[in-house]
Amino acid sequence: MIDDFAKDHLHGRLKSIRQALVWKLDGLSEYDVRRPLTATGTNLLGLVKHMATLESWYFGEVFGRPSPEPLGRWQDADGSDLWAAPDETREQIVDFYQRAWGHADATIEELALDAPGHVPWWSRPDVKLFTILLHVLQETTRHTGHADILREQIDGRTGMLPEYEEPIDTAARKKYWAKLERNAQEAAGGSHQIDPDDGAGTPAH
Repeated sequence: MIDDFAKDHLHGRLKSIRQALVWKLDGLSEYDVRRPLTATGTNLLGLVKHMATLESWYFGEVFGRPSPEPLGRWQDADGSDLWAAPDETREQIVDFYQRAWGHADATIEELALDAPGHVPWWSRPDVKLFTILLHVLQETTRHTGHADILREQIDGRTGMLPEYEEPIDTAARKKYWAKLERNAQEAAGGSHQIDPDDGAGTPAH
């Protein structure tokens, strides 16, 4: 009974956070969903592609249930699971992610939490479904957090899902940002220049 409850709870959380990650693309241009926004090149569409690939491997090969579509090597040396080529459309990548959900959901629903799996790239490769479900949930949550910050850098939009999104109050954000900057200045002995527009949630493009 507790196993069924735990699996349903974790699976439900995974379904919700998947939707949140895809929503971070909503309303953005092709440029904005693809452009690198960190020093290491992290970008929104690449995060979705990465999670699609990750779910396909972890809920497929690991449990002897290969993905119905061909996959590249796990985490190719060129990082190709972390960015979208010009001829890969947003719709194709989101559709790939959703197909990966379907395959993953079938694995989660059909296997028990203690079903054995094998992850050859882990130092302790013998695993249970519970371990993988928790791992993928953690990875999805982590990357959705990344996506949240990236989206805020682009146009200031934040939130988990559309129904929880609040209107952007630019003046209030600038006031709050300035308060935190003053606190940081005080802690550092006032050695930094204050720029009230830096990081205040104004559109970057």
